[in-house]
Parts: sequence; structure tokens; C-alpha cells
Amino acid sequence: MNFDAILQFLMLFGGNLLSAVVLTLFIYHQASQRREFVFTFLTVSAAVFVLCQMLVGVELDLAFALGLFAIFGIIRYRTDAIPIREMTYLFIVIALAVLNALAPGTVAWGAIAAANVAMWGLTWVLERVWTIRHMATKIVVYDRVDLIHAGKRAELLADLAERTGVKIDRIEIGKVDLLRDTAVIKVHFDLAEQPDHFESGSID
Repeated sequence: MNFDAILQFLMLFGGNLLSAVVLTLFIYHQASQRREFVFTFLTVSAAVFVLCQMLVGVELDLAFALGLFAIFGIIRYRTDAIPIREMTYLFIVIALAVLNALAPGTVAWGAIAAANVAMWGLTWVLERVWTIRHMATKIVVYDRVDLIHAGKRAELLADLAERTGVKIDRIEIGKVDLLRDTAVIKVHFDLAEQPDHFESGSID
């Protein structure tokens, strides 16, 4: 048993795990306050790292690395679609896992560390410094079609806010069913202020 190889693997695994933890817990989770993707990001990062490390002695080419991105890029969990922002984080943790697994031995340690820190810094800046608002959507089947007419927008927003429990930023009125006196309304709100109200979907 090669203890030096095992120690090196554990050190690399710990470094990659640290990178994923910083990105996931200290940047993503702090900005979004959503916990359901933390498990996914950390385990996918660890799994991709182990896969690449175990195959590092096998002759690989660029198609292998691109294939990993393609596999995870087309994933759609059957229970729900992954939002674009979360897919971006998933792409980043996969990219860093591949880098941390395959780059040692061919790229200087300082360059690898700098690449990880650069991705942390860029993500943190985009999340915090630029204060980009993360808008979410709630689809509502609304039963007061009398309020969708012009001149009643303030009353409509107040009624929707009271019923849905969210602070509404803007709305889009979709299909109106005059037979049932209902309308499909897409409600947009700031996810950072109200993370528990996230709901993905499409409007007809």
C-alpha cells in the first residue's frame, strides 16, 4: 500500500472540499439563504473530484472533461427543474473539481490556488458588491378578474400581496378565463427578501 499516494489524495480531496465549502456555504448560501442545493453542490464536487483522480493515470483527452460538463449540464431532476443561477453554481463546482483533480503535477500549486481564489472572488463580487437582485416567480390562478382592468392596478397588487404573503415587485397577467372568472398571473418578487416563497414554473 502506497501511503504517500493515499496522503496526497487525501490532501487534494481536502483542498477541493474546502474550495467547494467556501463557494457553497460562504458565498452561495449566504447570498441566497437556500439550503436545498448545498448538499448537491458539495457531493457533486466531491464525486467529480474522486472520478477524475481515480482516472488520472488513464490516458484522457479534452473530450473527457467536456463530457463531464455535458452530462451534468443536461441533468433535470424529475421533481423540479434547476434554476439557471443554481445551474451556474453547479457548473462552477464541477469546473473547480476537475481543475483540482487533474491540474496537480502539470500546473504549479500557486496557479491552482489562484484559480480557486479568483473564482471565489468573482462570485462573491457578483453576489454582494454589485447587489444584483435575484427575482423569483410565483404563478397564481386569480379569481377576481374585475381587478385586472386598467385603473385598478394598485388594488390588484394589494390584494395579491395579502393573499400570497409576498412583497410584489411586478406582475404579468396571462391567460384570462371569462367562463370561470379566473386569470393566470405571474408574480415577481425579490428572492433574497423572501426565500421561502420560491416557486418555479411557466405561464400559459
